[in-house]
Amino acid sequence: MGNASNRPGAVRRIGVVDDNEIMRDSLVATLEAAGHDVVGFASAEAILAAAGDRLDLLISDLKMPGMDGIALLQRLRQAGVETPVILMTAYGTIDTAVKAMRFGAYDYITKPFDGDKILTLVDRALAHGQLQRENEVLRAELSETLKPARLIGVSAACDEVTKRITLVANSQATVLIQGESGTGKEVIARTIHAASHRRDKPMLAVNCAALSKGLLESELFGHEAGSFTGADKLRRGRFELADGGTLLLDEISEMDLALQAKLLRVLQEKTFERVGSSISRSVDVRVIVTTNRDLKQWVAEGKFRADLYYRLNVVPILVPPLRHRPQDIEPLAEYFNQQVACREGRPPKRLTPAALEALRRYRWPGNVRELQNIIERANVLTEQGLIDDDLIAPWLDGAAAETDQGADGNLLAEMERNLILSTLKRFDGHRARTSSALGIGVRTLGLKLKRYREEGVLIEA
Repeated sequence: MGNASNRPGAVRRIGVVDDNEIMRDSLVATLEAAGHDVVGFASAEAILAAAGDRLDLLISDLKMPGMDGIALLQRLRQAGVETPVILMTAYGTIDTAVKAMRFGAYDYITKPFDGDKILTLVDRALAHGQLQRENEVLRAELSETLKPARLIGVSAACDEVTKRITLVANSQATVLIQGESGTGKEVIARTIHAASHRRDKPMLAVNCAALSKGLLESELFGHEAGSFTGADKLRRGRFELADGGTLLLDEISEMDLALQAKLLRVLQEKTFERVGSSISRSVDVRVIVTTNRDLKQWVAEGKFRADLYYRLNVVPILVPPLRHRPQDIEPLAEYFNQQVACREGRPPKRLTPAALEALRRYRWPGNVRELQNIIERANVLTEQGLIDDDLIAPWLDGAAAETDQGADGNLLAEMERNLILSTLKRFDGHRARTSSALGIGVRTLGLKLKRYREEGVLIEA
């Protein structure tokens, strides 16, 4: 038998079903010696009772008391389990092989067989199963809008977010990203995933605000065929498809309270049930959530579960609005110009100093997303190599006078305070350097610090 470290199928979880204890133990020992994680079952009923276990491959005897190997295969496929199955039989006829393949077996092997033969077949079946999973993930990701997994900016705020990403990337902790709409919360989530050890696994996203309670539950956890009107076939949910990777729950504040309880259980126990099923399934998913709401306030108002809030708020990242980090406008605009140029196969256009100044004066109620739209629109509507202020001025309208009021006011105030205090600490209390990094006047900084002290905020620097 070959060395486990050199085998492509090494360190995979394999189930062996055989009512013959000697045969079962012998095969388990052979597979374990090859480096696999193996669990044995004495009957088909026993493995069905352990349906929550995740297996990369199942090897089952064909002839067993009670449920035989083909009946087990049928039950698994009806339940939506696509794990490759190898059937073992001492009755190796063509009819048996054809019947096994018809019901979805990967292959069958005739007893008695030697160790090298079964290990070769196991390696092929594992490679086949891996390809199936990768194809399933790719199909799921076709429906996702992929955004660049990088942050663009030179401000102190961007530096602080980048540092936080570096600290949390390889943690298993849940991350809560808060900020106004359009600030780039999803880009930050994808950056965290790209910097983590899960980067080679799928990252899927669900917009909690776009789906009704029933549809969102099915989208997250999947459903069994016939579990509700319109559920004509089994469907796997995003938790199942993202196993081993990352799941982004966008606008988590819009999730129904009852569904929040189910999400809390998944986060705590790492198990879930499909809609219409009582079988618990294990899952290994890193969850990142985003919101443009003040979740602490929503908890106080009874709109969001307190226990879920504290479970989500393990690692918070506050994303300041674009108007609080004007230094980032120019590099972002240049990046979006480069994107358009690359897409259209031409040299990038440039913003004149007057156009840049107009962009810096604007308050950006739509944040980075609005800036991207304006840059793309300007690229389309001018044939010149330069984008001047007279072109973009009509789009920078009265919205620039908006203030930080309304539902997001408390969140924005908290985000601003945290940014100012962290920057002040970074520069050891030096107000001139802090105000320069933040893009505000020294007097403005002093007034804000005075207000924080009056509110009882401890200023470390």
